[in-house]
Amino acid sequence: MNLIAIIEGKTTSRLYRSMRNAILFAGLLPAAVHAQTGMAALTWEQVKAKFEATNPTLKANQANIDESKAEEVTAFLRPNPQVSLAADGTQITPIDGILQPTKGTTITPGVSYMHERQHKRELRLDSQKETTAVAQSTYTDQERGLIFNLRSAFVQLLQSKAVLENARQNLTYWDRELDVNRARLDAGDLATVDFNRLMLQRVQFESDYETAMVGVRTSKIQLLTLMNDRTPIEQFDVTGPFDFSEQLMPLEDFRNISLAVRPDLKAATQSVELAKINHKLAISQGSVDPTFSAWYTHNGSWNNPEALNTLGVSVSIPLRIFDRNQGEKLRTQLDIGRNEQLQAAIEAGVFSDVDSAYWTLIQNLNLLKPYKATYLALAADVRDRTTFSFQNGGASLLDFLDAEKSYRDTQQAYLNLIGSYLTAAAQMNMAVGQEVLR
Repeated sequence: MNLIAIIEGKTTSRLYRSMRNAILFAGLLPAAVHAQTGMAALTWEQVKAKFEATNPTLKANQANIDESKAEEVTAFLRPNPQVSLAADGTQITPIDGILQPTKGTTITPGVSYMHERQHKRELRLDSQKETTAVAQSTYTDQERGLIFNLRSAFVQLLQSKAVLENARQNLTYWDRELDVNRARLDAGDLATVDFNRLMLQRVQFESDYETAMVGVRTSKIQLLTLMNDRTPIEQFDVTGPFDFSEQLMPLEDFRNISLAVRPDLKAATQSVELAKINHKLAISQGSVDPTFSAWYTHNGSWNNPEALNTLGVSVSIPLRIFDRNQGEKLRTQLDIGRNEQLQAAIEAGVFSDVDSAYWTLIQNLNLLKPYKATYLALAADVRDRTTFSFQNGGASLLDFLDAEKSYRDTQQAYLNLIGSYLTAAAQMNMAVGQEVLR
């Protein structure tokens, strides 16, 4: 029976060393590849800059602003003058049997121009400039949402890396415990069945480590997809603080900043101004625009037949009896009220977004502070004391395994809470409209 136990112990020891070496090799391989490529880990600012430079959605939305600016040129154009050329006096039937069709033909060139009144051109330009401003604010608002997605993916990668490092430390710690308990087994101070149970517990640590490795790779893929980057995941990494700040500005400060810079609220305010300009333009377009004409002829007039070179002018004024642009005036007047209501609704939404993000941050801080101040150290102390008692016969194997599980669960919960805090911080940045928390 002792010989069988010795053989089982040696076999278990060889298997354990093989698994440990495989795990360590898998963990060191990405770092080795990363070191060979010389690629530096990207900070949040660098990731954001690359995203803004390469993201196709942002580039497509930027084209809308350029198109709107081009429309400003069209809006300020003057009406084109009209050039006419008339022929008169051409004989089409013979007189006394004589047909001379071109003898009496007179060519009369003329020009006409419609004069726009009541600042139509200036109002068209103002309307288009305000449209461009709305397009710019809309672009910034779209960018705000995309940056939030990017920041969330960045935080997820930092969290995955922290979980991987925690899993690696737990696996290393358990390997040291196995070494200590193997010495106890060899000395006859520990039963073979208890040591085998400790060895089986290592499967959970290996599973945590492999799951964390997959989590890091998945997070890298998601972040690279958002960046429109084709860098291999082995050559890509990010760096940044994975921690929380215990101090927050008052809620009212977050609200005031959001009212000043939130792009969708700014676009709503600009839309109200645009509606007012369009109403003024509708009133202006209901006014009369006269058309001035002038022409030259070589023929004398009926009251001055001796004058062979004459100049004629005329003014054409449309009578706006039925169509005075009434429908457009009413529509634009109603559009002002509609946009004012939308502005009020968006402003209420801004307060709701900021308040929700703020209290989510407060909730995370209320949980993180006791973890950092008490629970982490307490879990480590319980684990260490129970380990010491187990190694000296003062605690059972179940107590030792339970203390280790409690320590792992506390560490994992703390990392998850930090990830939730950083995600809530990104949510607050999006709610405010600029980065106020990092």
